[in-house]
Amino acid sequence: MTLNCIIIDDEPLACELLASYARKTPFITLRGTYNSAISAMKDIRNTPVDLIFLDIQMPELSGIEFARIIPKETKIIFTTAFDQYALHGYKVNAIDYLLKPISYNDFIMSADKALEWFSSLKNKTNDDGNRFIMIKSDYKLIRISLDDILYIEGQKDYVRIYMNNGEKIMSLINLKTLEQHLPEPEFMRTHRSYIVHMDKITVLDRLRIVFGNKHIPISDSYKDNIMAYFDKHTLS
Repeated sequence: MTLNCIIIDDEPLACELLASYARKTPFITLRGTYNSAISAMKDIRNTPVDLIFLDIQMPELSGIEFARIIPKETKIIFTTAFDQYALHGYKVNAIDYLLKPISYNDFIMSADKALEWFSSLKNKTNDDGNRFIMIKSDYKLIRISLDDILYIEGQKDYVRIYMNNGEKIMSLINLKTLEQHLPEPEFMRTHRSYIVHMDKITVLDRLRIVFGNKHIPISDSYKDNIMAYFDKHTLS
């Protein structure tokens, strides 16, 4: 399992230090660095991430204020030079609180806490007795077997779930939230708008997954993970 993260810190040296830590951590994928919460806000809305290493004292919008307005699915590790903010961090459900100067040992221990949190969330659906999800659709609560899902398409705040039998189920939930309740690598993100049931793939046409007349793209952000999955099953 890998976690997508960003780093927000108005101190360039501190930001680059954390970025260097993230780049050498195998289960962390660094999606970007920002010198203010304001500059990160648009990207967070368009492309949610799992984890943010977030400075607290910043101009315009503090880390504490920013943590209150981001999606609840995104977890926070606060980074600061001032220990008096620790209580505020836990009030906004932060995973951890790192006091500067931050060593790589500090970083990896906090990152591991985040990995454990996300892993436990996904494992809730991994047991044989829990191979289903409950989805709200048209004022109804529908039970969907994971084995019956072909792929899922995200459409802003909605998802459309495509089933083996041709049925399509629409639900008011974002793709990132749903992804957290699906077991990996059985279900993998191929594009910011698609999650695919990997066991259902029968044709890969260059960088597109083919389901009948539907061609699902594999974007550069997810290409390495997807191709590594196929390489394990490819006869040379």
